[in-house]
Amino acid sequence: MNPPVIEFDRVTFSHPGGPAVFRDFSWTIREGETWAITGPIGSGKTTLAEALLGKHPTPDGAIRWPLLDRLRAVGHAAKYPSDIIRFVAFQEQSRLFTYAGHYYQQRFEFGDAEQPLSVAEFLRAGTTATDADVQDAAAKLGITEQLALGFIKLSNGQTRRARIARALLATPELLILDDPFLGLDAAGRSELTELLGGLVRAGTRLVLICRPDAVPAWVTHNMNCEASSECGVRSAESKVEVSEKSLPESTTGGEAVIELRNVNVAHGGHAILRDINWTVRAGERWAVLGPNGSGKTTLLSLLCGDHPQAYVNDVRLFGRRRGSGESIWDVKRNVGLVSPEFHLYFQQPLLAERAIATGFFDVLHDRTTSEKQDAAIRELMEQFGIAHLAGRPFRTLSTGEQRLVLFARAVVKQPPLLILDEPFQGLDDVSIRRLRDWLDTSVKPPQTMLFVSHLSAEIPRSVSHRLRLDRGAIVERV
Repeated sequence: MNPPVIEFDRVTFSHPGGPAVFRDFSWTIREGETWAITGPIGSGKTTLAEALLGKHPTPDGAIRWPLLDRLRAVGHAAKYPSDIIRFVAFQEQSRLFTYAGHYYQQRFEFGDAEQPLSVAEFLRAGTTATDADVQDAAAKLGITEQLALGFIKLSNGQTRRARIARALLATPELLILDDPFLGLDAAGRSELTELLGGLVRAGTRLVLICRPDAVPAWVTHNMNCEASSECGVRSAESKVEVSEKSLPESTTGGEAVIELRNVNVAHGGHAILRDINWTVRAGERWAVLGPNGSGKTTLLSLLCGDHPQAYVNDVRLFGRRRGSGESIWDVKRNVGLVSPEFHLYFQQPLLAERAIATGFFDVLHDRTTSEKQDAAIRELMEQFGIAHLAGRPFRTLSTGEQRLVLFARAVVKQPPLLILDEPFQGLDDVSIRRLRDWLDTSVKPPQTMLFVSHLSAEIPRSVSHRLRLDRGAIVERV
């Protein structure tokens, strides 16, 4: 039997500020084993990964790190598990970079006077990596062209690639990746799977958190965590089922909600959007598609009032051209937004139901709500299966639970325009099916919807139009 790397011996530990997630839990990771941790939202996957780092107190049982003991015995300077383990979680919160020190619109403000942390500097910080090492890691993760950019400017998929590259440059003894495939298109997922597989074959110790249907073939062991807070080693299959619920009648020929005329966006001589002409009418439902880096996020930022180059382009929402005197609040009043990037910047110390309440006012702090608004919040939380989270602080929720709360925030005011940028990212199949059915049956004309996803199975059945981008240009409009 191979030597143990980490041992859990009848351990009990909890979500931060929440109930116990694992009780009397035993688990051993051995040399030569590559583990995938799967399970539904709130089952403790990320908490378990954090426990591997020694982050959570264990009132009962013990966690041991035999690998750390063996390394010390041969003169390694490591003192703590975090000295030899790198964990790439959903969100970068470190001494190097924290989203709490920035605001969402800042990622689009290329004229900032203060020099931002560049991607190259981010990769190199805290490591002994040479310039050649940084170039090699960037090439492997497909971010060479972004090395000179500020880290804050990266898209969701690019950010995850950069963080994985930095973890690899630190040459950890154990690498833990929390759903590294989130935000990546099909080609990106395939490339990353192959890259990680090569690392495993070369001897890298790896623990992977991912969806059951994304477990790579090179994984040797699967830990399926159930919502009952019990984990077991078993195989698991997952698929998004098609609902048979009836759909509302589609709307065509309504008034123009979005009009883009010869829109161009560029930075540093690099074209991000090129000659975009697009009209969306009231009641229509569009899927906005395209690979990573195709310009989808920039396109949506023009519509949400977040990108400053909207003012030098012909961008019209609800018949008004940007820059014609309306404020950003006039724009946001008509829009409900959910996106992975917005999630990163939502740092408010609010209870879950109060986080949803901010959607009524398009702000990030709590405001007094009416009885009718409170009832709408409770109804949505019930419909989305998160009523039990009402009194929990948003920051203590799992990533998937936070995504459900922010989805409810986006739709709670029943906005005329819904912009849903990868809204199902990080959710399990039960939640995806529930939200997709809700979109199909509860969003009714004249509400208009834009839906972004890299997975065709996630697109609601009611979507009848498609816009496909590639390298900043429209290549398909149906």
